[in-house]
Amino acid sequence: MSVPDARISVVNDRDPDRRGSYVLYWLVAARRPTLNFALQQARDWAIRLGKPLLILEALRSDYRWASDRMHRFVIEGMVEHVREFAQRGIAYHAYVEPEAGAGRGLLEALARDACLVVTDDYPAFFLPRMLRAAARIPVRLEAVDSNGLLPLRAADRVFPTAYAFRRFLQKELPRHLENRPERDPLAAAPTGRSALASATLKRWPSLRPGTNNTALNGLIAGLPIDHEVPPVPYRGGFLQGARELESFCARRLAGYAKKRNDPAVQATSGLSPYLHFGHVGAHQVFEEVLEAEGWSPASLSTSTAGKRSGWWGMSESAEAFLDELVTWRELGFNMCSLSPDYDRFESLPEWAQTTLGEHAADPRPYLYSREQLESASTHDPIWNAAQRQLTREGRIHGYLRMLWGKKILEWSETPRRALDVMIGLNNRWAVDGRDPNSYSGIFWVLGRYDRAWGPERPIYGKVRYMTSENTARKFKLGAYLERFGGDA
Repeated sequence: MSVPDARISVVNDRDPDRRGSYVLYWLVAARRPTLNFALQQARDWAIRLGKPLLILEALRSDYRWASDRMHRFVIEGMVEHVREFAQRGIAYHAYVEPEAGAGRGLLEALARDACLVVTDDYPAFFLPRMLRAAARIPVRLEAVDSNGLLPLRAADRVFPTAYAFRRFLQKELPRHLENRPERDPLAAAPTGRSALASATLKRWPSLRPGTNNTALNGLIAGLPIDHEVPPVPYRGGFLQGARELESFCARRLAGYAKKRNDPAVQATSGLSPYLHFGHVGAHQVFEEVLEAEGWSPASLSTSTAGKRSGWWGMSESAEAFLDELVTWRELGFNMCSLSPDYDRFESLPEWAQTTLGEHAADPRPYLYSREQLESASTHDPIWNAAQRQLTREGRIHGYLRMLWGKKILEWSETPRRALDVMIGLNNRWAVDGRDPNSYSGIFWVLGRYDRAWGPERPIYGKVRYMTSENTARKFKLGAYLERFGGDA
């Protein structure tokens, strides 16, 4: 089955050059060899043109928030790719930029000898800007959307709430569910390595096969990145992501609906870092859930009323999980793909901007600097524990992440300052930071995808209010506080 047209964007107005030596897949977001529409599209072009496939995965050193944590997670995936693509006979070049600007010219050099270039379409962080700059290459450039179950271009407007988006999904998604990417797009891929490409790439050496932890540590230590943010205690890569997914479906999915909000219970999927870096894709997660549930499209409800449960025709827990994976995650992609200002205060709903503005000068019971917050030096043991989880593990339990943001709003000089601090802390420390879904969570704190709440309160105005005291009453947090250095 070919890649759906709705997922393909032609970035420049050029035809494929049949005189080229290979088809180049420039891998930037969907960092996996399976269930990947972009890789499938590159493979299809290689077959059509009778050329080998060359895959380029490059990691620059000067992106904002580059650190040992982010680099290590990505490079662990690249090490897996070196082995996987070699075993499959596919030419693959894994380039880690040793200093800012050292990789300049790499894509252009490879494009000169390519028939065309296929890359990933990703709507957030610096990737859209990078894609626009790449349009100058001398051959056809296609960007392919592998982000979610619903193609980004299936929606032509930004949805203000999860409910509104869910209603749209329930009408639109069924016709896209059968158009899934191939599980193994490399099964029929042409193999071989172009001698011309090999000569070109000598200037930009690749990761070596069999790169071990010692070599990886040495490589990262020498890079001009933030070394104060250490690696997380779990590995990156598509193989590890698949193991995490399998473990979740086998052990935790059944209890997800009832236990996911409890920080004392390990009931969440743990997949967000792998989804962010593309080591796992939404279709891959969806298929694992379908298999666990024994589901078929015939189980779908005919109702499109936007209800959170009942539409899929699955168990309560599977429906709750898919609402997070599909509705909430793809709602964030919808915002980022259609609103260039998605990360700015002005992107908030007018009611939220108004009420926060009216209360911007309200006295704060506590004011903390970014440094105090980053070091978890507040009076609140629950908040401190959540911040320590972020710095140690690169993630915060979902319920506590909401509280984490609400208290930053309460303890900052202004709402705009709170937004800057949330983005800065999240994107520096969270492995799944810089992601559409991550921005959804941050902006939800300030009213995005929500409604006005009463009674109107100091600082918050009509924005939803949360307290640590209510959280402590709702959950038994002793073990969580002890684990992350707080007082039980």
